[in-house]
Amino acid sequence: MTAGQPGSFAAPTAPALEKAGPSVLPVLPALRGLLPRGGLARGSVVAVAEFGLLCLALAAAASADGAWCGIAGIPEAGVLAAAALGLDAGRTLLVPDPGPSWSQVAASLLDGCELVLLRPPARVSAQVRHRLEATLRRGRGVLLVAGDWPGAQLRLRVASQRWTGLGDGHGRLRACCAEITADGRGEAAMTRTRWLWLPGEDGGVAVADPADLPFDIDEEPPGAAPGLRVVSG
Repeated sequence: MTAGQPGSFAAPTAPALEKAGPSVLPVLPALRGLLPRGGLARGSVVAVAEFGLLCLALAAAASADGAWCGIAGIPEAGVLAAAALGLDAGRTLLVPDPGPSWSQVAASLLDGCELVLLRPPARVSAQVRHRLEATLRRGRGVLLVAGDWPGAQLRLRVASQRWTGLGDGHGRLRACCAEITADGRGEAAMTRTRWLWLPGEDGGVAVADPADLPFDIDEEPPGAAPGLRVVSG
């Protein structure tokens, strides 16, 4: 994973972008049911309520499939966690702190990467959004935003999450079962909800069958610490 600061890196250039490739970037099998086309539509903005494992999971399959990926404005993005999900560190550009020129950094990444994971500043002007969206459409990549992005074609959030592994006030957290919801505009207007292991005991992402869960999803899991019971996305 290549680290850099504004102006100190060069995003890959064509033919790194497969402009004649499929209309979607692949996602992990467990995530396909949340997306209208079973993948990330090229030229679209996908917003996740906040940065977490869900963001990395959405980028994992595209990276493993050979796509160049960029991550900007997320210094806590863990290399090991990303690699465990399948991100190819050798084809990922990391800009932990793009600074005040973050929009130029994002545009450069969009010019050369098929998927860019970006956490923008709290307030993004409509002018900056429209400029980045125009760059996105030219390159036919995917902009994955950690945070709010008005007009995003697809929005996902962690509606609730419950950890397993705690006994009667003690134990070790082993896995997290998360309820993920997705909605958006156009073909994504219908709300989709899935329970996922995010992560499972093996560190991966998998569909969680409510019938096999060690707790009732309509009740608080026994022995859960108060701060770990339900967390809004």
